[in-house]
Amino acid sequence: MTRPASPLKSADWLLDHLYDPNLRVLDCRYALSDPLVGRIAYLAGHVPGASYADLETDLSGPVREDGVGGRHPLPDPAALAAWLGSVGIGQDSVVLAYDDPGTGQGFYAARAWWLLRWLGHAQVYVLDGGWPAYLAAGGAADASEVDHAPVTFIPNMQPGMVATAEDVENRDPATLLIDSRAPARYRGETEPIDARAGHVPGAVNRDWSGALDEAGRWRGGELQAARLQVGRAPTIAYCGSGVSATPNLLARELAGVPLGPDNRLYAGSWSDWISDDARPVAVGEEKSGSFRLF
Repeated sequence: MTRPASPLKSADWLLDHLYDPNLRVLDCRYALSDPLVGRIAYLAGHVPGASYADLETDLSGPVREDGVGGRHPLPDPAALAAWLGSVGIGQDSVVLAYDDPGTGQGFYAARAWWLLRWLGHAQVYVLDGGWPAYLAAGGAADASEVDHAPVTFIPNMQPGMVATAEDVENRDPATLLIDSRAPARYRGETEPIDARAGHVPGAVNRDWSGALDEAGRWRGGELQAARLQVGRAPTIAYCGSGVSATPNLLARELAGVPLGPDNRLYAGSWSDWISDDARPVAVGEEKSGSFRLF
């Protein structure tokens, strides 16, 4: 297997390339507890030229009343492509997504990264350390309006990156199912968002936050491999709604396993799983254990 190129770019790289004509930056700051926090932060100051990417309206599709698809369903590919084109992202664009890991929710940029890869766009990256790293490197905050000329974005879908509930139910025994939520939610001790607590039977817990160090930077590939403890076994990652699992998918790429059939996202995740009362739910620890090394 060819080792994939790094999905990360540094703040120094951003400063060096900030005014490249083909660079497009997505500000993905957000907070599940207050959906306006990210947009307000963007309006107060953002990377020059950055467009705001809202988790609810841009990076997710409409929520169904029956819960199928989860709390943040994948957007319709055509709608996502149209939005990308409207903010100036085309086939030749180099896209860099950032969020603010200092808030403890540094997974929104990874969601944007995953979505563009799902649409077949290879030149998309996550800013290592996010907004705080950009400021620490000497980057300036810009509060001016951004208006890129619209272009056409043509998707080249990668269906092998996605797993459905049926795929999870019928997965091969060699495929490892990774629950990316906090350990207490995995064990079913608490559930602050969804209607039922617990996890998909057979899943092991690898909290997404372990992908980052104390400074909000991504750990290197060897440390990611040690944290995930899965080697090159095929994996399906899930979380509450298909957002905070994406850091574990990115971590797998850092460890040498590209997105695709061996590194898939269960897009609907836990909130989709429990939309069908007939699906089983487990609580407590699985035999293979739930742990964090860092």
